[in-house]
Amino acid sequence: MKKVSFAAFGGPDVLDLIEAEEPHAGPGRIRVSVRAAGVNPVDWRLREGQALGAHPVRLPSGVGLDAAGVVDEVGEGVTGVAVGDHVFGEGADTYAEFAVLSAWAPMPAGLSFAEAAGYPSVVETALRVIREVGVRPGQTLLVSGASGGVGSAVLQIARERGIAVIGTAGAANQDYLRALGALATTYGEGWVERVRRLGPVHAALDLAGSGVIPDLVGLTGDPAKVVSIADLGAPEFGVRFSGVAGSVPDALAEASALIARGRLRIPVEKAYALTEAAEAHADSRAGHTRGRRVIVV
Repeated sequence: MKKVSFAAFGGPDVLDLIEAEEPHAGPGRIRVSVRAAGVNPVDWRLREGQALGAHPVRLPSGVGLDAAGVVDEVGEGVTGVAVGDHVFGEGADTYAEFAVLSAWAPMPAGLSFAEAAGYPSVVETALRVIREVGVRPGQTLLVSGASGGVGSAVLQIARERGIAVIGTAGAANQDYLRALGALATTYGEGWVERVRRLGPVHAALDLAGSGVIPDLVGLTGDPAKVVSIADLGAPEFGVRFSGVAGSVPDALAEASALIARGRLRIPVEKAYALTEAAEAHADSRAGHTRGRRVIVV
């Protein structure tokens, strides 16, 4: 089968499309014929060799955590799913023609494979950081870097829970943030004062890793009310870095329920072929994403 892999840490150019042995579903796992794989910042962070304790890398390594596809093997002890079912979920080495998933759920009705592949890690992360930052209904959450996949999910989940949101993003994405229910402003010079004019901030999330941690602490008045998923230096400021996933099955169930009620929708900004994985990583790292990027197999 074809699979994206890297044998050394480095830039996007270390990614190769290789012929590899097919994986197989062990106990408690399923294998899917991958139709699409989500492109997440963790993918290129691992490729660069960043030390993310929750995701140890052994070289050579495959790439990708999220996928949507068709079940074609069911491991021992697995119930409730059958060969031929359409599922989305999380596993390993999903930039490939076949991948093994450790968590999955039926693909929500009305979504394409490309759309479904963009949800698993994104929604799990959004639910986790909203919980960890401790924001409550009636309070205001500031989201720095709000237009990407996790930001898109955070804005919609917060709205559903009665939490007001202020989102920062580039000028081109201001209307997108407003459409998701956020008060929007641009980042860059003067952004802190622009946020202050929008109202008090009770908690804040750093989703972009753009060096804003001290400002977020200043806006909330308490480093315990700030969580980052993108700045490994966050603990230097007393801020929690969140990198260990919670329950992916629970996240998939909540995502499915929100999608079914029309309360969650994350658009696919761009789809790439397996041969374009390096371009997908370069684009993801550059930021300015509106929604999700995916690999279509």
